[in-house]
Amino acid sequence: MTPAIVTRMRERPEGRVARITLAQSGPLNVLGLGLMEDLAAALRDLAGDEALRAVVLAGEGARAFIGGADLAELAEADRAMAQDFAVRLQGVCQAIRTLPVPVIARLQGWTIGAGLELACACDLRIAASGALFAMPELRMGLPCVTGAALLPGLIGWGRTRRLLLTGEPIDAATALAWGLVEEVVEEAELERALERLVGEILAGAPGAVRRQKALMRQWEDLLPAERAAPGLAAFAACWDGPEPRQRLRAVLAGAQDAAARVRTSR
Repeated sequence: MTPAIVTRMRERPEGRVARITLAQSGPLNVLGLGLMEDLAAALRDLAGDEALRAVVLAGEGARAFIGGADLAELAEADRAMAQDFAVRLQGVCQAIRTLPVPVIARLQGWTIGAGLELACACDLRIAASGALFAMPELRMGLPCVTGAALLPGLIGWGRTRRLLLTGEPIDAATALAWGLVEEVVEEAELERALERLVGEILAGAPGAVRRQKALMRQWEDLLPAERAAPGLAAFAACWDGPEPRQRLRAVLAGAQDAAARVRTSR
């Protein structure tokens, strides 16, 4: 199978949005070494784009976001190749997590194994109502590693154990109830809902959104008692640029205009 990464840029009035589509020439999009290398390169290119506001990560077609790892590759792997696969997967997950702007996973059809790990690395996940999720690695003699370590922070330890130890798939409604995804919509509404979500992100001040993502990643790696200090530093750093003053003055001006209209109407 030939790896394929398609990155499309869309210029909106509020800023630039990138869409990365993952594709493989098989019935399901599967994650192999070549596809991970291409995805890592695409993420590196985007990381330096100062005009970028958000990224959408999607799978080609309706059958899968990512249908797991490339089993044909892994079936022929030796220890070194298997370790290389895991290291590359971890690297891609980390590249998503450290990308300066929010990454939204667009989930349709199956999201399995390594695909679910990539989805967990994203900042937000929106799914079609027919989407299905599974971590079946144990049934293939493999432990769940790398991005699977993000699951407890999303769904808790008990549900993580159930997902990993049983390998049973869950549907989109269960994923929403567990906190694995943030929104579920009918398949026909997926693009429209995705546009709304991107629009809400773009409504934030660009610098503040980037700081907030970086700060939340710090929070994840710190104990609760340690989380205040980075937040205080990030808050103070906002005032090095014009964004807070400009936004606050606009809000105040709008409130004053609204109050004046109320007084006039009486």
